[in-house]
Amino acid sequence: MRILRVLDLGLIEYEKAHNLQLSLVEERINGKTPDTLLILEHPHVITLGRRMKEFKLVVEGVPVYHVERGGEATYHGPGQLVGYFIADLNLNNKSIRDLVWSIEEALIKTLREFDIEAGRLEGYPGVWVGSMKIASIGLALKWWVTYHGFALNVNTNLEYFKLINPCGLDPDVMTSMEKLLGRKIDMEMVKKILVEKILEVFSYTLIDFHRVSESEVRKALRL
Repeated sequence: MRILRVLDLGLIEYEKAHNLQLSLVEERINGKTPDTLLILEHPHVITLGRRMKEFKLVVEGVPVYHVERGGEATYHGPGQLVGYFIADLNLNNKSIRDLVWSIEEALIKTLREFDIEAGRLEGYPGVWVGSMKIASIGLALKWWVTYHGFALNVNTNLEYFKLINPCGLDPDVMTSMEKLLGRKIDMEMVKKILVEKILEVFSYTLIDFHRVSESEVRKALRL
């Protein structure tokens, strides 16, 4: 039986979530924890993937982090649902390409529940609605355990994408569920449906899905 633990971190600073990811990766490599999905939102932040060598923009209140994932620059902020997948590909019998396809599929199925017809665009990982990108994917790998993951624009302030070329694209290509539907979207409902679709697509059995407090994150990091 393939099991998945889902932890909802709420709104959490990027550095804290990143440190928790790294801790969970080590635990997963050593077989001390099951596959885990962290779902969360970040305060405004820009992250730079391995392909991004230089970035000179400085914006007050928007920290910048160089991280291990693939790709270039991306933006995270309130109203964007981020998912970090810590999964052992040795046990899942999946390649990185399979994993990306499965994450895309879960996101596509989630959007369909909100009457948004999304799909893939050849050569551009992520999820698209026509020529507009609504979700991004960027992964890292250590001993065949994955981390980092995806970002779905729910009620995201798209103006912040103009600070960068998201994934090397024109910032005007980014869209959100709110923009497409013309109304604020219930984030808790999106979380619930997305977890259901991930369980379906990956054939997981859910063993835990709960909100994690700040103190629990600190305890997990032994701070």
